[in-house]
Amino acid sequence: MREAIEVEADSGEAPLAASKVPAVRDMVLDDIGFALRAGLRDYRTKPMMGLFFSHVYVVGGWLLYVFFFVTDQIWWAIPITLGFPLLGPFLAVGLYEVSRRLEAGQKEWRRNDIFGVIWRQRLRQLPSIAWIIIVYFLFWSFFAHMLFALFLGPSALTNVTSSYAYLLEPEGLAMLMVGTGFGAVFAFALFCLTAVSLPLLLDKELDFVTAMLTSIAVVRRNPGVMLAWGFVIAGLTFLGMLPGLLGLFVVLPVLGHATWHIYRRALLSQD
Repeated sequence: MREAIEVEADSGEAPLAASKVPAVRDMVLDDIGFALRAGLRDYRTKPMMGLFFSHVYVVGGWLLYVFFFVTDQIWWAIPITLGFPLLGPFLAVGLYEVSRRLEAGQKEWRRNDIFGVIWRQRLRQLPSIAWIIIVYFLFWSFFAHMLFALFLGPSALTNVTSSYAYLLEPEGLAMLMVGTGFGAVFAFALFCLTAVSLPLLLDKELDFVTAMLTSIAVVRRNPGVMLAWGFVIAGLTFLGMLPGLLGLFVVLPVLGHATWHIYRRALLSQD
């Protein structure tokens, strides 16, 4: 039996009773269109919240690229560009809360109310998944570096800061193909774990393992729909990253809000 998730004594709150695990619903492709429309509506209703959270993501990306350029490690831009979106689901937690409130008919609140909800998550289960995502991202970065060294060898490092022609060599093309294949597997595994687990943990009192297993159950129950949703996320994120990450000011908030609505379409609450 799952125990109630304990809240630290200094929070002044009593432990909350554990929620029942929501039942998994059958989904259809139209659910994706509904979620995207609802996500765009939520973004237009509360644009400043979306711009704030996407600003954190975009500026973080710029700072990474500046760091790599200054330290002559710009060749890291490729694996980081592919791996950086893995952090998106956690950074969108504030957007889930905005959509939750809008769905409940709440349209007037202070910005600090949203930040307060996010701050209180430190006493719940979301930080556990956040660490999993961060470690996953770091492991992907290490793995990408290993592939680079395996296919191109240390000698290639002398040229990567001045030219990307090495990527057109047979070894470079092989590295890109293998890296893309492994990257797709990494991304899909993380997608299965986080497809609905983060909004679920925000909405219910469950442990993070149960939330991840529930997310996997959603993907297993609706493989076609969830795979299509994954491609939508990947495609829109790629398009948003093309013009210097500027497109993410729109893409990230819409996808963040839409993820909440996908969660609501995927699970049937039993509380």
